[in-house]
Amino acid sequence: MRNTILFILCIIVATSVWANDLTADTFGSGENQFNIDFVTIPGDNGDLGDWTCAYQSFSGVNHGNYRMGVYEITNSQWTKFKANIGMSVIGYPAHVYDEDSYWTGEQIPANNINWVEAAQFVNWLNTSQGYHPAYNFTGTHGTADYTFVGQWDEAEAAEGTNRVRHKDAYYFLPSFDEWVKAAYWNGSSLQYYSTCGNILPVPGVDSNYGQSWLNPSGPWDVGSGSMELNGTYDMTGNLWEYCDDLRFDGFDPDIYSSPQVRYGTGADYCENAGPACRSDWIFQYDDESFGFRVASVPEPCSVLLLGLGGLALRKRRKA
Repeated sequence: MRNTILFILCIIVATSVWANDLTADTFGSGENQFNIDFVTIPGDNGDLGDWTCAYQSFSGVNHGNYRMGVYEITNSQWTKFKANIGMSVIGYPAHVYDEDSYWTGEQIPANNINWVEAAQFVNWLNTSQGYHPAYNFTGTHGTADYTFVGQWDEAEAAEGTNRVRHKDAYYFLPSFDEWVKAAYWNGSSLQYYSTCGNILPVPGVDSNYGQSWLNPSGPWDVGSGSMELNGTYDMTGNLWEYCDDLRFDGFDPDIYSSPQVRYGTGADYCENAGPACRSDWIFQYDDESFGFRVASVPEPCSVLLLGLGGLALRKRRKA
């Protein structure tokens, strides 16, 4: 009954406030073809209020509507990406994602992902569809000279300020503000939790956060919990997720040219306190708790799915 009520609340918000636009983009070919589902997030901000996490304040999304991945990228999608490019995926440090035997399910989020690896995944999404790469690499992919450069020239920066993301990229890792907006925007302001109704998610029901010592521990198949406020899943729980912007007060921006130091947001399955359900920034080098989801510019000719039928199609992750 509780899940049904929360799901209806999500339907009401999604249809009456901005009628979320649900779309699926297709990548690859043959047996290595896969889809990524997106939900449209409105670009207007309304009353931002006083919304901060432990280290970072939300400053608004001012570039219009954008799309957020409904789910974290899965092992299956990652494996098919590697098969499609037919070459190595570089990473730093050396002990990057190697299909960890602990989390091998096809719909488990891809874990032990390094930021540079996530950037290559996103770049391939772009180039395979004829768009500009989001992130700046030099050399030949799959060879020793393939290197992450870091920043684009100022004239190429997304929104004129984010020099990590190219302005002409169609797919990208979300910025901190884009991620927060997708998780907590209720149509007029940012709320505390990502749940419909703004209530603490129940571990093992709405989310798998707080289950590091429970059985089973670790991430679960994407979409196993309850649908969140804006049609996403697992923005609370499962894995920490990468962002791509460089807005982190008090740190030398030159460090962002290095792939060794990146930041993630969200709350993973290890977090066991209510406040952890609110976004946070943390350092990362490479960790089993890191994954990512993809964001995108709006689909110009997408199909609008309204009402219970459209949203219910994505109540659970499709294989």
